[in-house]
Formats: sequence, C-alpha cells, structure tokens
Amino acid sequence: MNKQQPIGLSPVETQPLHEVVYQRLHHALMSGQFEPGRKLTSRKLAKELGTSDMPVRSALLRLQALHALDQLPNGSMVLPAMTRERFDDLMTSRLVCEPAAARRAAAALDRSGLLKLRQVAVALTAAAEDQDIDSYLIYNHDFKFSIYQACGSPSLLFLIETLWLQVGPFLRQFSGQFGNDLRGILELDYHDEIVKRIADGDSNAAAELLARDIREGHEFLIEHGQFE
Repeated sequence: MNKQQPIGLSPVETQPLHEVVYQRLHHALMSGQFEPGRKLTSRKLAKELGTSDMPVRSALLRLQALHALDQLPNGSMVLPAMTRERFDDLMTSRLVCEPAAARRAAAALDRSGLLKLRQVAVALTAAAEDQDIDSYLIYNHDFKFSIYQACGSPSLLFLIETLWLQVGPFLRQFSGQFGNDLRGILELDYHDEIVKRIADGDSNAAAELLARDIREGHEFLIEHGQFE
C-alpha cells in the first residue's frame, strides 16, 4: 500500500482569546484610536469585540499595569488625561529609545521590509490628504513599528511600546490643528526621507530623521495641544 504524502499544509497558528483581545486594545491605544479621558468598560468593549467580559477585563488590567489606563472607583477604566509635564517626559523618552531602535533596524531591513515601508508611507500621505486622522494615526504607528520590530532588541521594543501606549491617544490632538487642514502635518513628517535613507544604507541619517520627526511633533503639540 502506498503511503499518503503530506500535502504541504503548515500548522494552524492559534492564540487564546484573551491574548487576541489584548492585542486589539493594545494596538488601538498605540495608534490613537481612543482619546485621553475616555472611559472604557469591559461590557461595552466586549459587545464591540463580540466576546465575553472576562478576556476584556483581563486585557484592561494588563494595560493598567503598563500605565496606559487608570481605574475608577466603580471599576471602569479611563485613559489618563495628559498633562504638559507628562507629555514632555514621554516624548523625551521616545527620543532616547526610538532613534536607537531605528539605527539598529535600518541595517537589518530586507527588501520586503523596505517595500512594506514604502507602501505604508504612501498610505500615510494619502490619509493626511484625505483629512482622515484615524487612518493617519494607524499608518503612522504601522510605519514606525515596521522599523522598530526589525531592531532585534525585544527589551527596546517593549520600552517603545510602553511609551506609545501612553502617548498614542494624545496624538489625536493633531486633529483640528493646521487650520483644520490635516495636510499641514506632512510638514512635520519625514517618512519618505526615512525610507530613502534606509534604502541608501545610511542608518545614522535615518535615525536622525526619525528623531527630527519626534522632536518637531513634540514641540508642535507642546505649543498647540490642550493639556489638563
């Protein structure tokens, strides 16, 4: 009898539901899909995500432990309001971590990684031109983390993610600025130049441009943002 040959299917990867829910909320916070001061209840989020309360509560507690959420007396969670001092501290810390990750990652990105960066850069510009702050913030996150995830340092990536969990929601403050024309944000955005420097193999220049992107966004929101 002939033995059946394997048909080449790879194993199906599965994640526990609580981890899927956590990753969804983790990404939503980092990409600015929730605004500071918003209350989050496990019941409402569970209904939106189509799950039970338990995995949502677990995810919210994990995010609280990372200082992304505060717990109210009634048990609900709230995104902390942003003070000028806290924002300044978070952005200053970003300037330490993110250029370091970019410098390491720029030398490691392969052709497919560079192609992805170019595609996200195009989508980022299109979102600004379309006045779509939600899409802009998502693509801004995806662009930068496509770089950081190639840095080869899990500890550095964890620090950057922790900073973004806290600062991501406040980046919605860019909406309504620039005379209500989101295209103005492109003057503070160096994604196209960063892609070019990475393609040229100039990791130091790519890291400096990324630092400039963070620094100018920091200065703009310190001057124009609304703080508690």
